Amino acid sequence: MKFLLHIVLGLGLALSATAAVELNGIAAKVNGRVVTKNEVAFSLAPLRAYLASKYPRKTPSYYKEIEEAKDKIVEELIERELVLYEFNTMGAQIPEHIVDSEIRRKVRSDYNNNVGLFREELQSKGISFKKYRELIHRQLIVQAMRSQQFSDTPPATPEEMRSEYAKIKPELRDTSKDRCDFQKIYIPKLDEDDLTATPESQLVLTEEIVAKLKDGADFAELAKEHSKDAWADDGGLQEDVARIDLSPVIATMIFEEPTGSVIGPLEDAGGFHIIVVKKKYLGPAPALSDPEVRKLVRRNVEREKSSERYQRWIDGLKRKAMITRNM
Repeated sequence: MKFLLHIVLGLGLALSATAAVELNGIAAKVNGRVVTKNEVAFSLAPLRAYLASKYPRKTPSYYKEIEEAKDKIVEELIERELVLYEFNTMGAQIPEHIVDSEIRRKVRSDYNNNVGLFREELQSKGISFKKYRELIHRQLIVQAMRSQQFSDTPPATPEEMRSEYAKIKPELRDTSKDRCDFQKIYIPKLDEDDLTATPESQLVLTEEIVAKLKDGADFAELAKEHSKDAWADDGGLQEDVARIDLSPVIATMIFEEPTGSVIGPLEDAGGFHIIVVKKKYLGPAPALSDPEVRKLVRRNVEREKSSERYQRWIDGLKRKAMITRNM
């Protein structure tokens, strides 16, 4: 899925519930610097939320994807510390406005541009904004060091620029302007009309409805029969819904899955959702002529060109470093 495909300075630094005893747990040590389990949890949180909703039964696929992502994140954080170690010997600086710009991008992409929700997440997990900002700053240092180390990379050609822009254009758009039409069936975990219902029996019912839909059953009729929300009488149809009015996880599902496919069961705290997207209206993307976009696209192209050299450089740093990995 696109969660791990960071197009510019993707950080994956949202928040996750972590046991108190793990907050200061050590995931790895790099030249005496500590990578904490808390940092790994930050990076893993958006994917964990996505997969928890996608796999209500926590199937082996859920755990497999979590472990693969965790392994990747730990390696990325180790590499980050290696680069920071090199950066500290140079006395370079990252401008404050660059850090602020990246934080705004993360709030827009991971929290539907909802600053309040972003702040609530920080507070609920006991993470200060200062700490979050520090993590963003470290990631930007890695980007700057990479650019500095490989400044002799051949410049991006016009054709390479156009190709890269076409590839990342969907990620550059203003997602807060996304809107959609969809049908939804909502099955609550506890049903006031059926006191014998349990979360397990409701999940089974949801799975049965999904199977019927995939066999060609009429969505509107099943919504009228089973759905327990305000749109049930309309066959579950909701039109012109703003992305920012959806939960981040549901929004991600809707805008990443193909139009017309049956999405679900998706789980949240209250129940299970089944969704079929009818139409998407995507927010606008800035043009390639925009100076900031051109800079970003050029950076992506040149980073790809230098990727093999960069990896050889990182491997060399690893051979010289003292690294202990605990997870």
